[in-house]
Amino acid sequence: MSKSDPGEFVLLGMPDVNGSLRGKALSGDAFEAAVRDGTVTTDLLLGLDPVDTPITDYEEFGIRSGAGDLIVHPDTDTLRALAWRPGWSICLSTPTWRDGSRCELATREVLRSALAGMAELGYDVMAAFEYEVRLWNSEGQPLSGGISYSLVEIARYHEFVGRLGEALEGLGIELTAVHTEAGPGLVELNLAAGRGLEAADSAALVKFAVKEVAASLDMRASFLAKTAPGEEGSSGHVHISCWSDKENAFAPAEPGGELPPACTRAVAGMLEHLAGSSLLLNPTINSYKRLVPGWFAPVNTSWGVENRSAAVRVIGSSKPERCRIECRRPGADANPYLALAALVVSAANGIRGDLKPPPAVEGDAYARDDLPELPGSLESALAAFCADGELRRGLGEPFSDYYATSRAWELKAWRESVTDWERERYERAV
Repeated sequence: MSKSDPGEFVLLGMPDVNGSLRGKALSGDAFEAAVRDGTVTTDLLLGLDPVDTPITDYEEFGIRSGAGDLIVHPDTDTLRALAWRPGWSICLSTPTWRDGSRCELATREVLRSALAGMAELGYDVMAAFEYEVRLWNSEGQPLSGGISYSLVEIARYHEFVGRLGEALEGLGIELTAVHTEAGPGLVELNLAAGRGLEAADSAALVKFAVKEVAASLDMRASFLAKTAPGEEGSSGHVHISCWSDKENAFAPAEPGGELPPACTRAVAGMLEHLAGSSLLLNPTINSYKRLVPGWFAPVNTSWGVENRSAAVRVIGSSKPERCRIECRRPGADANPYLALAALVVSAANGIRGDLKPPPAVEGDAYARDDLPELPGSLESALAAFCADGELRRGLGEPFSDYYATSRAWELKAWRESVTDWERERYERAV
């Protein structure tokens, strides 16, 4: 697929604040015109909540300003064929305001800025995402019974994985591994590492493809962080390494040796800002129901070497290119651009400030009552984010205000709702 042969229709999209791809289907001719001159959409796309309700707390764009124009420009390097929809393709885009100035609120642009900040320190970022997704068949039954790493149960996903593999190949994305997890219908997808923005683009496209392929098989897929009480939730772990002069700055001088300063400083930065970053890593009301001790969903500010109970895990290898940091805090519901941006800004602050982490946790991090707790609700995460001036500046103050408003809107919507749980629990008793 090339920009000279876009196919019958091109889905020209941009990720919104929640990570959903929004945009238009353009004919081949219209796409070529957009490549030359850009094309118009509405700035309301910046101000919609997850159920498409306009966020009325924004005044300079969106519904209260008349939902004016936003200009989007195709990033033709991202043009890819949709294997499950012959003749169609998809292309990501960069938005600008009407006057041609950069749209600092767009989540892809936030990540670009974060990566540029790391580049100023002399490092390129490599990243990889792994997603746990739940799948149900046409009768609403989970595809697997909840046995982790089961070679028997993974066979139940063979048709889905085969179709998904073809879809991702067309999108230029490498799926490196698939395995079942300890929840009914829960399967983990491991993506190959890529350069910063490319890695987040791949993650966003994987979410899109998973839902599309599942629907084509009369199945349903969900990246909701917690779908049922008493079951494991869906994570969205992020792996990061920093490179300089084609060398991995996180790799020890020799296998098993002392961690290099760039790695420990990056860890320290991530820990320093992990509470504030939780608003981006765990962005919904539901996110915090996944964060339960003992379910491999970290609840405290902790790090360790090869320790899956810690929030930040350093992974070594005899192969230098595989040495990296894994943040285990994010849920599958996180916007991949914002999750990666928060971690890159945090790591850069640690490197820039020559920060030093506390001693690595050995053993069960959940059992440690001396470690600072991380936010356990969207409300407490919003407070931590608003209090972290360094993180906010790294992400950009205009974006940070914009994002905080979107999360406050979620809290408002939650407070105004009455759930079945409340009715069942209290209706007769009170």
